Amino acid sequence: MMLRPQDTSTRERKNLDGLWRFALDGDRRGRDAGWFARRLDTDRELAVPASYNDLTAEAEVHDHVGPVWYQREVWVPAGWAGRRVVLHLESATHRATVWVGDAEVVSHEGGYTPFEADVTAHVTPGQPVRISVEVDNTLTFRSIPPGEVEQTAHGPRQRYWHDFFNYAGLHRSVWLYATDPAHLTDVTVTTGFAGTDGHVDYRVGWESGPADGAPDGTGGADPDVAVVLRDADGAEVATGRGATGRLTVPDVHLWAPGDGYLYDLELQLVRDGTVLDSYHQSVGVRTVRVDGARFLINEQPFYFTGFGKHEDLAVLGKGHSPAHLVHDVALLEWIGANSFRTSHYPYSEDVLDYADRRGLVLIDETAAVGLNLGMFGRRDQPTFSPDTIDDQTREVHAQAIRELVARDRNHPCVVLWSIANEPESRTAEAEAYFRPLFDVAREADPTRPVGFVNVGLAPHGQCRVSQFCDVIMLNRYYGWYSYTGDLAAAEDAWEAELRDWAGEGKPIIVTEYGADTYPGLHATTPTPWTEEYQVAYLDMNHRVFDRIAEVVGEQVWNFADFATTPGIIRVGGNKKGVFTRDRQPKAAAHTLRARWRGRVAG
Repeated sequence: MMLRPQDTSTRERKNLDGLWRFALDGDRRGRDAGWFARRLDTDRELAVPASYNDLTAEAEVHDHVGPVWYQREVWVPAGWAGRRVVLHLESATHRATVWVGDAEVVSHEGGYTPFEADVTAHVTPGQPVRISVEVDNTLTFRSIPPGEVEQTAHGPRQRYWHDFFNYAGLHRSVWLYATDPAHLTDVTVTTGFAGTDGHVDYRVGWESGPADGAPDGTGGADPDVAVVLRDADGAEVATGRGATGRLTVPDVHLWAPGDGYLYDLELQLVRDGTVLDSYHQSVGVRTVRVDGARFLINEQPFYFTGFGKHEDLAVLGKGHSPAHLVHDVALLEWIGANSFRTSHYPYSEDVLDYADRRGLVLIDETAAVGLNLGMFGRRDQPTFSPDTIDDQTREVHAQAIRELVARDRNHPCVVLWSIANEPESRTAEAEAYFRPLFDVAREADPTRPVGFVNVGLAPHGQCRVSQFCDVIMLNRYYGWYSYTGDLAAAEDAWEAELRDWAGEGKPIIVTEYGADTYPGLHATTPTPWTEEYQVAYLDMNHRVFDRIAEVVGEQVWNFADFATTPGIIRVGGNKKGVFTRDRQPKAAAHTLRARWRGRVAG
């Protein structure tokens, strides 16, 4: 486990964002040639954080398949002498190996969760050090998400079965940070309330480094853990001791949708009266549970309004941008959205921190998208088989679930885990693949509901995976991919299927519904691709939802237009956004604002 880098009374971090030397390595010779052991032989520099694909004007960079190398020299602060020094990468898509100087220090599989290495033995405080990162964007049947590389006469071509561009690189921040050799390693908080009293249960992990005068760590007393809970004004409301415990919060201010109230839990590792390590964890006191067909937050029924989103920006690709985060959330609040799904991968933890503070509700999803070969014309091969997605893939998938939960379990904004988007779910092989993954998710976090997002190719009565879900999540495009342009017939068919799902007695969230819309295209009658049709299409869906009590949420696909692979049905990417890629509203944005803000007011 790991704690996110932060500055505290005992910790210090150094941000390594900026321009890094960059080199393509399509023929995979960098490791054998020892690129990590010397200055990269290149004059090209690219920005971190950002996807590398759109930062140049070169097709070979945009369409590159295989490893790339990032490298820079950094100074290790002189004041870190005697400290434990850690290199932390918030993400590297889709896998990475890291060297500090000539030493390989860590490898990681999975493009959207953090990893780190203790590099104390490889750095000298007060001296510079070379950091090299090999990042590989290749997708195979053994990766999450999956893909396949085809060797062509013109070089390798990456094929994948998800409908968004395979951006890659160092999308999020890179850090060096320092702690005492004795340090906190992990914290888990769970919360609840009874009447006006809240409670915060905590569990803390730590490692006791060498004691003074005992470099082998055999001497001195074991440290103790002390905790202090403070309210938003900094007033102390509860204290405790020990690595596990419960804190009682009188007159608790609950975290709730639209009210992102947070307490601060300070964890201290103490030896002989000296605080060796201090870490701060924000805490939102709230409960989440499913009751029949109701989704309850703080024992109150909750109705999701919002979107599926993407981390997708011009130039930056999937690179995290604080400015765009603030603007996107401002648009969500303007339109009346109370939630979104992190489709189709874990987002930057900065996004979750901000959602915590703004009272936004999140469905948190793994990067398991594209586990459905038939959706993209590969009907000659089963999705789940020894030659395609197999038990080895499932182990990678299980680790992705564990890492997502480990990173995000303390965020009050996260109310539901989604372990996959639109997988093949009609076969016995799919059932066997997913059954243990739901167990993995519930073992990692027994406090939240778990689900997956069902695709229209597995309608009610044919899906063999929905039986494991606490919440039914449906992606449906009646009126777009089926019954195109015939909204009356689409309405009948959609309502009929939705009523079948309602018979399951579980909450239903429609996690995707939408119509491609070219901004500025108009017609006197609603015609597909026009702004008028997008409005009429949404109105039809909303009539259906409002007739079925088991529907507890609607999340339009998509918040904004986004980049995809080239294709004859994509003109400059996916145009289902309610906002354009540069965040200008289409007519549908005003329609949704009237509905969602009216729902809040009502």
